[in-house]
Amino acid sequence: MDISKKNQLIAEELYRKGWVIVDDYLPEALYFPLLLEQQDILEHGQFRHAGIGKGESFAIKPEIRGDKVFWLDEYQLSPMQKKYWEIMEKLLIQINQRCFLGLRSFESHFAMYPPGSFYLRHLDQFQQVAYRIVTVILYLNKEWEEEDGGALRIYFPDENGIEQGLDIYPKGGRLVCFLSGELPHEVLPTHKERISITGWFKNTG
Repeated sequence: MDISKKNQLIAEELYRKGWVIVDDYLPEALYFPLLLEQQDILEHGQFRHAGIGKGESFAIKPEIRGDKVFWLDEYQLSPMQKKYWEIMEKLLIQINQRCFLGLRSFESHFAMYPPGSFYLRHLDQFQQVAYRIVTVILYLNKEWEEEDGGALRIYFPDENGIEQGLDIYPKGGRLVCFLSGELPHEVLPTHKERISITGWFKNTG
């Protein structure tokens, strides 16, 4: 299945249930160079500890989240980052056509969870980032086993309204997409370095 058909599937599943998982969204030939770029950026000390809140309320709290991030600048992308950005822009268009969410732009960062780190349950959309409408995560680790931990656990109600948790392991090339303001989620403790590109489709420019 080519990427355009995968994007159609993502848009349809978002419309139907609010979340979707697509394995092998990108082939190794596309996601592995992004992993190598992430490692180079990390080695040059450009990652920063992620925090919670925004503006004056921003704070680094490792008891809540322990990841490090490097924000991508739309105007200073590497060729591989630009290729990924263009793929995401096409996905944005596809989601808008099916879900009518008024998405206008994309923001993204590399995320790295060192061994032992986690991120407690939260929503990606809150008062200070109400413009985040759809979360999209591409995992970059080439190899991952369940015993490595680090699952993304998404919570959603079943047909009886009872909350269920779904664990999604960060397998390379896997894309996870969900409505930012509707699905609580957490990252369980990881036992090895866990790497992704995490991004958001926004309703602002």
